[in-house]
Amino acid sequence: MFGMGVGSLATKYFSDDYLKNFLRVELLIAAVGGMSGIILFLVFPYMRVVYETTMYILILTVGILVGMEIPIISTLLSTQQSAKKSIADVMSFDYIGALFGAIAFPLLLLPSLGLIQSSFVVGLINALVALTNAYVFRDSIEGGQRYVFASWGVIAVLLAGIIFGSQLTKFAEKHLYLDQILFTTQSEYQNVVVTQNVTQGDIRLYLDGHIQFSTKDEYRYHEYLVHPAFLMGPAVESVLILGGGEGLALREVFKHGDVQYVDVVDLDPSITELGQTNAIFRRINEDSLLDGRVTIINDDAFNFVRNPPRKYDRVIIDLPDPHNEALNKLYSREFYRFVSSLLNPGGIVTTQSTSPFFATRTYWAIETTLKSIFQSTLSYNVHLPSFGIWGFHMASNESPLESQINVDIDTKSLTSDGFIKSQIFEKDIQKIVGLPVNTIVEPTLYDLYIRDLSNKVQRELLN
Repeated sequence: MFGMGVGSLATKYFSDDYLKNFLRVELLIAAVGGMSGIILFLVFPYMRVVYETTMYILILTVGILVGMEIPIISTLLSTQQSAKKSIADVMSFDYIGALFGAIAFPLLLLPSLGLIQSSFVVGLINALVALTNAYVFRDSIEGGQRYVFASWGVIAVLLAGIIFGSQLTKFAEKHLYLDQILFTTQSEYQNVVVTQNVTQGDIRLYLDGHIQFSTKDEYRYHEYLVHPAFLMGPAVESVLILGGGEGLALREVFKHGDVQYVDVVDLDPSITELGQTNAIFRRINEDSLLDGRVTIINDDAFNFVRNPPRKYDRVIIDLPDPHNEALNKLYSREFYRFVSSLLNPGGIVTTQSTSPFFATRTYWAIETTLKSIFQSTLSYNVHLPSFGIWGFHMASNESPLESQINVDIDTKSLTSDGFIKSQIFEKDIQKIVGLPVNTIVEPTLYDLYIRDLSNKVQRELLN
């Protein structure tokens, strides 16, 4: 919006040849906007320090150019009609177009074409507008034919980007992830990438560029996520897993023989399908998603907990960190209130809760939010070679949770003594008091997470 204001102000200093100015602006928007996706994709792996600077420069540039459009078009139309009517027409088309763009990009373009090709398509629209006007008015403006050729040149570049977008994406991803890419797809909800380190055989899953697990140490994460709650209290029969559509948490759940049924709720069908059909994932998750006791539900976790089909003895929350506003609600007091209501007597919920080292305030704010709903909580952390220190919280509607467990099942990492040790928080990650409760109305957690990550980047630069 600031860029649009700057762009509108800048038009005061343009020449009176508004048609030429309009064509120039449209071609620049087409070129800069269309190429922005691939530029950012290529900048990130090579120059991560300047990634945000590059992103803001592109956003500001596009904003300035878009801001130039409205006064230029309004002035052009005012020669044919009153200024009042021309401004009304331009603003109405601008807002209606913004609505269609806001709907089409996430619902149509992104799922079907992916981020890079979608950028080229959006740029192509502006280039076609420029070509149409350049062709219609080619005899009315000086050098009109040059603008026709320029429009065709930009269109050719953008069409090449659309046609070869898959190859460009693969090239960018190859340099982004470094390891060999085994599988990549743009689902309706996110970009899914599976990689393998050729020398070590390490398999990794990335969602929208965020690593979800590494086979090098995922067992440590999933053992600590699942087993402590299952080894407390009586036998567990009913389980709800929110997230975890790849089936790794479920693999650990089935080490407890009393489990009768498990509902796995994951928003993205492409993830649960990957866990069910991909040979690599089936080997890693030990075909857990094909077990007859499992019901897979592709739904938003928040929607599901508002109206669940049954109550559960254990709830495992294996959702991504709150790195955007949509995920923030899955760490809110309202969400935990729904989760609390679907627990059977003696039920326990365990949630992954980001890194208490890299996002200390975020981690303890999640605990503060859980405490606002549940009677008792228990916090613990474990070291993961791929992620660093990682944290979890358990919560219950009833008496204090047990700090000791008897690990009498087959595990690779978790031990009885190890769980006691995991409840120790060293000085630099100790509990922070006075943090706000995260709610949907006051989504403080997302802001804390962004600030924590910013501090993390600063620490890495200093090192």
